[in-house]
Amino acid sequence: MARDPTSAYFVGTDRDRAAFEAGIKLGSILHQYIGVPLTRENATSLERAIEAAARVQPLVEDVEVRIDRKRLRPRGPYRYGTLTEDLLHVEVTVRAGKSKATGVLRYVPELDYPLMYLKAIGGPTKD
Repeated sequence: MARDPTSAYFVGTDRDRAAFEAGIKLGSILHQYIGVPLTRENATSLERAIEAAARVQPLVEDVEVRIDRKRLRPRGPYRYGTLTEDLLHVEVTVRAGKSKATGVLRYVPELDYPLMYLKAIGGPTKD
């Protein structure tokens, strides 16, 4: 990738930037897609659409979205549900300069919370 034209606006190392960008991507996925109408039949399409939208964001190297179909509870006469936090599992990998960070969004039942965290981070701690 060519030099990032926005890098002058960021303080810290490439490693800091990679971690920051991974968090931004996960937060945007969580808050943008919750409430989308969902059935087992359209879950794969929704996974691919979320991945495609995330891939066009700056610095994204890879993204994988999984929707837990076992937890999906279609309701009402039309038999559909909505995407909720407990159905999402997302991994996003971001590269900034010489550094790479992988962030995860997943529902943690014992916390009853959609946790976002860094799964891996690598690269120089100083630029």
